[in-house]
Amino acid sequence: MSDTSQPVGSAPALSFPAFVLSLAHTAAVHFGDTPDPATGAMASPDLVAAKQMIDVLALLEEKTRGNLTAEERQLIEQLLYELRMRYVDAQGQPRIVQP
Repeated sequence: MSDTSQPVGSAPALSFPAFVLSLAHTAAVHFGDTPDPATGAMASPDLVAAKQMIDVLALLEEKTRGNLTAEERQLIEQLLYELRMRYVDAQGQPRIVQP
């Protein structure tokens, strides 16, 4: 008999969609749109870090091209589109300079 249950306190198995969504969530944190999961505080926007996460997702999309299901491909393409549009929007906003 195989034991498919997970030990108490363990995370579920990582799937490609969960991984892609975690990268997109990290970009949202860098945009200042979502609280930092570690602190619960809203961080100041860091467009350089947000752009880096977009670039990571783009690289992942490029390197996995032809190996994804239709749903996985649609997910990563949609997230890249939305994050790129968010980046363009964020660049047009005046930056808050911290004293």
